Amino acid sequence: MSSSAAHASPALPVQASSSSDFAGKALKAGLAGLALTAAGLLVPHNARAVAMSYLVGVTFWTAIAIGMLMLVLIHHIFDASWSTVIRRQFEHGLSAFKWLALLFLPLVLASFLYQRDIVWPWLNLEHEMHGGHTVGHDPLYLKKAAFLSPGMFLGMTALFFGVWIWLSARLRRASFSQDSDGDLRWTYMNRTTAAMGLPLGALTLTFAAIYWVKSLEYHWFSTMYGVWFFANCVRGALAVGVIIMVWLWNRGDYKGILNTNHFHSIGMLMLAFTVFWAYVTFSQYFLIWNANVPEETFWYNLREVNHDGSSNQWKWIGIFGILFGHFFIPFFFLLSYRYKVTKHIIRRIAYWFLAIILLDMCYNIMPALKDSHGDSLPLFSLNLVWILSSVIGVGGVCVWSYLRSFPTTKLIPIRDPRIGESLTHHE
Repeated sequence: MSSSAAHASPALPVQASSSSDFAGKALKAGLAGLALTAAGLLVPHNARAVAMSYLVGVTFWTAIAIGMLMLVLIHHIFDASWSTVIRRQFEHGLSAFKWLALLFLPLVLASFLYQRDIVWPWLNLEHEMHGGHTVGHDPLYLKKAAFLSPGMFLGMTALFFGVWIWLSARLRRASFSQDSDGDLRWTYMNRTTAAMGLPLGALTLTFAAIYWVKSLEYHWFSTMYGVWFFANCVRGALAVGVIIMVWLWNRGDYKGILNTNHFHSIGMLMLAFTVFWAYVTFSQYFLIWNANVPEETFWYNLREVNHDGSSNQWKWIGIFGILFGHFFIPFFFLLSYRYKVTKHIIRRIAYWFLAIILLDMCYNIMPALKDSHGDSLPLFSLNLVWILSSVIGVGGVCVWSYLRSFPTTKLIPIRDPRIGESLTHHE
C-alpha cells in the first residue's frame, strides 16, 4: 500500500495541471453545445423539438451520474475490495449532480413560464390530445391527477436532486477525509450512507424515470420502467468508468495500481448488466404483446407503424439499434476474456455502450413528438442536431465538474481498509 500511495502523491501536481487544461476545454465544448441547442429556438415552430432533445441530453447524463452513485453505494454495502481503486473516479463523477440540477432548470422554467406543454403535455390541462379532447377532460389523466400535477412535479424533481446531491456529498466527504486521517469511522459512515442510500436511490431513480420520461405518454402502463432505467444508469456508469480507467492507465497514473483482473471484473459487470437489461426489456415487451391491451400496446405501435399501416423509422431503430446494438453485439463481445482485459477493445465496447444507451433514451423520449396524423416524427432529421448538441453541452459540463474534482484529492483511497486487497486483486 505504501508504494502505491507514493506513486499517487507525486503525480498530483502533474494531474492538476493537465486536468485543469482539459477541464477548460470540456467547459468550452459544453457551453458551445448548450449555445447551439439554444440557437435551435430561433427556428420557427421548433421550440418543443428543442426542449425534447434537451431532455434527452439531461436525462442521459443524469442517468450516468445516478449509475455512479448506485455503484458506490453497492461497493460500500457489500464492503467490496476489488473496486476500491476505481471507486474514487466515480466519487469525482458525483460532483456533477449540482450542475445537472442547474441544467434541468431550463426545462422547468420553460414549462412554467413559457409554454406549459412544451415537454410534458399533462402540465397543460388545455393541451389537445389526438382525437380532439383535452388533457383536463381525459379520464385517464383525471385518475392520475394527484400524481401528475405541477406541484408534485416540482416538489418531486427538487427531492430527486436533493437526495442525490446529499448522498453524494456524504460519500465524498467520508472518502476524501479518510485520506487525511485514516479513521475507520469514515468507512462506517459510508456503510450507513449506503444502507439508507440504496432504497432512497432506487425510489428516486424510479420516480424520476416515470416523471421525466414515462409520463410523456401518461396513458401507458409499465411495471418495469424503473428497472429498465436503473439498468441503463449502471451500464452507462460502468462504460464511463472503463473510459476513465484506460485514460488514466495511458497517462501513467494507474500503472502499478490497476491490473488485468480489475478490467476483467468490471467487464463481467458490464456483461451482467447487459443480460439484465435484456431480461427486463424483453419481459416488458413480451408481457405487453401477450396481453394485447390497447392501453399498453399503443406505446410500441407508435414506435413501429404509422397511421396508414406503413413501418416508420423507429421500427428499424428498435430492431437493429436496440435489440442487436443493446444486447447481441455487446453480449457476444463481452463473453470473451481477451476482449474484457484488452484495454483498447474494452474501451471501444464502452463507447458503444454510451452510444446505444443514448439511442435507447431517444427511443423512449423522442417519439412523443408527433405530426398532425399522430405519427411519431423520425429521429434522423434536424432534431438529431439538437439531441447531439444537448448531449455535448450537458456532457461538457459534467466532464468539467469531474476534472475540477479530480486533482483535489489522492488518485486512490490510500487509507481505505480494503486498499491492500484491491491492489492485489485476483480472480
